[in-house]
Amino acid sequence: MQNAAFARPHLARTTLRGTLRTDLQGLPIRMTPASPSTASQNKMQRLRALVCDDSHERAARLRGAQRIAGVDEVGRGAWCGPVVAAAVILPEDAPIAGLRDSKQLSEQRREQHDARIRGQAIAVGIGYADVAAIDAINIRRATQQAMLAAIAQLNPQPDFLLIDAEQLDTPCAQQKIIHGDAVSVSIAAASIVAKVYRDAWLRELDRDYPHYGLAAHKGYGVPAHRKALLEHGPCALHRKSFAPVRAALERSGLQAAGNAVG
Repeated sequence: MQNAAFARPHLARTTLRGTLRTDLQGLPIRMTPASPSTASQNKMQRLRALVCDDSHERAARLRGAQRIAGVDEVGRGAWCGPVVAAAVILPEDAPIAGLRDSKQLSEQRREQHDARIRGQAIAVGIGYADVAAIDAINIRRATQQAMLAAIAQLNPQPDFLLIDAEQLDTPCAQQKIIHGDAVSVSIAAASIVAKVYRDAWLRELDRDYPHYGLAAHKGYGVPAHRKALLEHGPCALHRKSFAPVRAALERSGLQAAGNAVG
């Protein structure tokens, strides 16, 4: 599924060992309308109030599971670049302190956790879907394919999956957890591994496509990216099935037609 336009960075996969713990807290629900930026801030505050622990892993073990893999993706909402998924089996008896949803950690902390996860986990797997796949089958199905590819890389294979907000077409027993990366250490570990991997990849891609600022925003729809998209038009990395990219393509087509007429 790799797009020829991509030069995939090589990040070593490791086989490892570890454990962890948690508590889930109830959160207040905001009932009044809020601006998009305020709503996003409120959501992050609610997520930070959650405790990321191994309660879901312990519950799975009580049901007989032994090799529990957390599964998560990054890049689903980006306008360009691949969607990347990771699957991580953590050991039961070697906790890694401070694991959280990758969005709540600084880049330095993510890098540190990524090294610890790779050094202690029983197994780590990474999968991805490129832009061609995303545009061909839609982002949700591409995300599911990336997750299944990550799981397939695990050695040993898991007997139970904890998945962030997705249900996968696999015979392996599984549990879908909304905001799973904020409450499950295994999913949080997968979130961190996937984020570090994809960020490194986007920094590499930035060298080939320097006009868009990929190293800074990693392909997400920030104002600087929107401005560059309108100025330079979409490149081979952009997801043409996404509305902002389609709009930029249409604008580029109208400008080209106007120039031809002129």
